[in-house]
Amino acid sequence: QVQLVESGGGSVQAGGSLRLSCTAYGVTYSMDCLGWFRQAPGKEREGVARLYSDGSGSRIDATSYGDSVKGRFAISRDIARNTLYLQMNSLKPEDSGMYYCAARFSVDSAGTCFQDPDVSFTFWGQGTQVTVSS
Repeated sequence: QVQLVESGGGSVQAGGSLRLSCTAYGVTYSMDCLGWFRQAPGKEREGVARLYSDGSGSRIDATSYGDSVKGRFAISRDIARNTLYLQMNSLKPEDSGMYYCAARFSVDSAGTCFQDPDVSFTFWGQGTQVTVSS
């Protein structure tokens, strides 16, 4: 049974940083499409960042970011720890919301990973709350 568990959320002042983690159980990250999404109250779920690995063993993963977080957020993974990260810097109040990690496997290209809608992701974590105060 695949389970994704997020952690690292919390409250921070504007300009601060947080690092979110998402550890996978029951599966090993290999040829994967992984992502972070967020949802604020009364708003639709928004894609934050995605990471694609073709399983070739290359240390370079392809990444994609939402326009609102480019240059401030960074998605990465640690294969040995089976964990996905989201480093969030220069946080703004509008970054507040529930953050979810998600995964889908056996994806054949970065394009598919980055362009398919969020409903294409098979597995989701329970979410971790991020609150940024001004």
